[in-house]
Amino acid sequence: MTFELFPAIDLRGGNVVRLRQGDYADETQYSDNPAVVARGFQDAGARWIHVVDLEAARDGGSPNLAAIEAICSAAPLCDVQTGGGVRSFADAESRFALGVARVIVGSAAVEHPEVVAEIAAARPGRVVVGLDVRGREVSTHGWTKGAGCDVGAMLQAFDGAGVGACVVTQINVDGLLTGADIGLYVELLAATAIPLVASGGVGSLDDLEALRTIKVNGRGLVGAIAGKAIYEGRFTTAQGVAACSRPE
Repeated sequence: MTFELFPAIDLRGGNVVRLRQGDYADETQYSDNPAVVARGFQDAGARWIHVVDLEAARDGGSPNLAAIEAICSAAPLCDVQTGGGVRSFADAESRFALGVARVIVGSAAVEHPEVVAEIAAARPGRVVVGLDVRGREVSTHGWTKGAGCDVGAMLQAFDGAGVGACVVTQINVDGLLTGADIGLYVELLAATAIPLVASGGVGSLDDLEALRTIKVNGRGLVGAIAGKAIYEGRFTTAQGVAACSRPE
């Protein structure tokens, strides 16, 4: 599989924001028009856009559906994957109806894994398991609760479940721009055959390169999510896409 850049749009109140290490009290707003941001990602050559409804992730519901629909409409050449508040089959279907390519199930994947199985049965390959971790412990509900389980063991429970990928976010480095937790992804590549997308800590093109070149038994990650690094001008979306597309 190729290694892809997943530029990120985190939504809160219909705006594009970023949280520092998952802290809802430490927010930076970057745009009040997520559709324009999404179109910029498409025009820069991104093939995927990663969208998280932060309010829904923490509290449930679907407060940013209109923004997600606007993103899909503004960037029709991109595949959009979205998470936050997807806790039932009906929640997933409401996102698919907007035109998203994949839904991400996070808290419900931990607490009610049968939801993942139900979506995967109806939409093979179009459900992504989203696991957010502090160290190696899985967190849920918008990073506010520790689940008391190890991320490697949790991932193994989804082997053969028909999921399209798993996004693993290291909360401890998220938003810090100090580099990804390389050791985490080395461990997880050895633990599961599920395609893995890295999230958290990317602050430079070198960080993308470090993730792109991880190999465990000849297998690597399928992508990396970058948000704050792009918004803060550490690199452009086009530069990130090019870095991820370099030949081996």
